[in-house]
Amino acid sequence: MHVVVMGCGRVGSAIARRLEEIGHSVAVIDQDPEAFRRLGPDFAGRQVTGLGFDRQTLLAAGVESAGAFAAVSSGDNSNIIAARVARETFGVEHVVARIYDSKRAEVYERMGIPSVATVPWTVNRLLRELLSVKVSELWREPTGKVLLMRVTVTDVWVGRTLAELEATSGSRAAWLVRFGEAQLPTAGTVLQTGDHLVVAVTDDVTDRVHRAVEQGPDRRQH
Repeated sequence: MHVVVMGCGRVGSAIARRLEEIGHSVAVIDQDPEAFRRLGPDFAGRQVTGLGFDRQTLLAAGVESAGAFAAVSSGDNSNIIAARVARETFGVEHVVARIYDSKRAEVYERMGIPSVATVPWTVNRLLRELLSVKVSELWREPTGKVLLMRVTVTDVWVGRTLAELEATSGSRAAWLVRFGEAQLPTAGTVLQTGDHLVVAVTDDVTDRVHRAVEQGPDRRQH
């Protein structure tokens, strides 16, 4: 997959290098050509100097063929504008924006753009947001310890109960969206194809949630 990263600071350069290491093609955009030094001599991706929300700059970075776009510059406004252009103008499927103001991040979530607020967080978490289609972070409370995650019910969970998913993942379901309508599920709710859950978790079990969604029920419980 081709990924465009806007911002070549500490975070953007780390994401770009990691994406290239795991086999993705990468283009990095930054206004300052000196910033590309952070990528190191072995980085083989594109280095595009310019504004991350400028059409020609994005085209030079290959946004038309991109499957993912990460806006991780130092400015909230630039990040959200670039993310919206990538999503709405070029139809990039997976878009994530780094937002410093957690209150504003909640607003951007309603626009359909996942955001990562600068509370304690890691490059790994942002990469999961960027590349995972099944689990994404929605909101994080100010201390950074509790967060809401959006979970798409995978085939391994269809026909299973919500109680099984909660037990395996360590999460607690807040609500369920089925056929476009939100509802409050019960422990006995049977999960269906197309269901989306919003679950509350603590930061130390987020990896467990990802594993559970991908691998299915813990057989040791049966």
